[in-house]
Amino acid sequence: MKQAPKPATEPTVQTCSAAAGGVAAASTLGFPAIVRAQGAINMRFQSTWPTVDIFHEFAVDFTKKINDMTGGDLKLEMLPAGAVVPAFGLLDAVSKGTLDGGHGVLGYNYGKQNALALFSSGPAFGMDANMILAWHKYGGGKELLDKLYASIGGNVTTFLSGPMATQPFGWFKKPITKTEDLKGLKFRTNGLAIDLFTEMGAAVNALPGGEIVPALDRGLLDGAEFNNATSDRLLGFPDVSKVCMLQSFHQSAETFEIIFNKDKFNGLPKGMQAIIANAVEAASADMSWKSVDRYSQDYINLQKDGVKFYKTPDSILREQLVVWDRIVSKKAETNPLFKEIEESQRAFAARAMSWDMDTNNNRRLAYNHYFGQKKS
Repeated sequence: MKQAPKPATEPTVQTCSAAAGGVAAASTLGFPAIVRAQGAINMRFQSTWPTVDIFHEFAVDFTKKINDMTGGDLKLEMLPAGAVVPAFGLLDAVSKGTLDGGHGVLGYNYGKQNALALFSSGPAFGMDANMILAWHKYGGGKELLDKLYASIGGNVTTFLSGPMATQPFGWFKKPITKTEDLKGLKFRTNGLAIDLFTEMGAAVNALPGGEIVPALDRGLLDGAEFNNATSDRLLGFPDVSKVCMLQSFHQSAETFEIIFNKDKFNGLPKGMQAIIANAVEAASADMSWKSVDRYSQDYINLQKDGVKFYKTPDSILREQLVVWDRIVSKKAETNPLFKEIEESQRAFAARAMSWDMDTNNNRRLAYNHYFGQKKS
C-alpha cells in the first residue's frame, strides 16, 4: 500500500520530558510572558519575605519541589521581598503579570478586602491552622476565597499551604500583664489583628517582616509580633528586645498563600497544573514538619540569647476574644462576603473542634510525666 506523501512543512510539536510523565508542553501563543528555554517553561516568583527569614526558605522549598517533580520542564525561580516589588505589592504584581506568582500571606492583602484576613487573623473559633486548611479544602473555604478575589479583580489562582503554629503575642520592653498595658503602645501587626489591637488601645503600624526590627531599634515601635522562634531570631528580635509573650488569639491559625497569575496558570498543561496542586500539599506537609524541628531548636537558642518568655495572661486572652467578637460583628454588618465566610468557618469549627477536643489527649499530661512539671 502506498504511503501518503508527507506535507512540505510538518508542524513541530514540543513535549515535556519523560520525567514529567510525557505531558505535552503548553503553547506559548497568547502567553508571551512565560519564557520558554529548551522546551522548559520558566516562571519568576517573589516571596514577601527577606532572604534571611525561614519563610523565604519555605518558599524556595516549594519551588524546588515543582522543579524536581516536573523534571525541569517547569522551572520556578523564587526571589525575595523587594526584588521586583515591595512585599505588600505582591498581589497586584502577580495579577498584572509583572510576576508569574508569589508566596505570602492573605493578611498582607487586608487593605483590598478585609474579609481576606479571616483566612489568617483571629481566633478562628479555636481551630488551629491545619483545621483552617481542612475547612479551605473540604468545607467551602476555597470557593469563598475565589469569590473574594473575583470581587476585587484579583487575577490569580490561589493555593493555601503551610499551617503555622500559634503566633506569640509579641516582643516588648517589659512583660504585658494586663490589657491596660497596651494603651498608647506603638505596636506592629497585620490583617484584622490591626483592628483587634487598635480597639484594645494600641497605636498600630503594619510593617512587612524585614522592616520590623529596625523600627523597634529606632524607637518607632514599642512592641511587635511577627511569627515564630526561628523567624524572630533570624530577623534580629533578640537584639532589640529580651521579652517575648507567648500565646495569643490575634493570629492563632495562619497559613501561607501561593499564588499564580491566573492566565499563565490556565495556560499550563493540565498535567502540570495537577503537579502544582500536589506539590503545594507536599510543601505544606514538609513545612509543618520542618517548622517543628527548627522552631523548637530556636526556642532553646533564644533562651540562650537571654530572651525571657512569658505566657500571655488568660485575662488578656479572654479580652481578645471579646473584642474580636465586636470587630467581626461590625464588619459583617457592612460586608456580606465577610459574614458569609465567618459563618462558614463557624459551622466547620463547631464540629471540628468538638471532635478534636473530645478525641485528642492533653499533651501536657504526657510531657509532665516524662520530662517533669512544666508551668501551664
